[in-house]
Amino acid sequence: MAAAGEKKISEYEFIIRAIKKLRKPPYKGIHSVYSGFNQAFREYFNKDPIEATKRLVAQKKIVTRLVKGGVLLYLYEDRPSMTDSKGVLKTILGENEDTDNGLEILGPADTEDNQ
Repeated sequence: MAAAGEKKISEYEFIIRAIKKLRKPPYKGIHSVYSGFNQAFREYFNKDPIEATKRLVAQKKIVTRLVKGGVLLYLYEDRPSMTDSKGVLKTILGENEDTDNGLEILGPADTEDNQ
């Protein structure tokens, strides 16, 4: 905690420093609870970190992912890629030619008896 008369850093700076200093390579994010981030934030600012992290997510400065026991916090530029459901559907249904690999999906309608 900052000593009396010592200027505190901003919530933004605190969160960015926490992510950079608490993450363990090769991971790019930190767990809000298991890293000790939530407790440290509460001790330093005497506030709940959820409001601050939600605000920074809305400003696209950090990204959070809901996980068991809390959230993972990432710098915005280190965020994990989001799976595009439309792209996944196209791949599954064979509409992406580059990922088809020449496989043919057969079903009941493809048998000679059903033609």
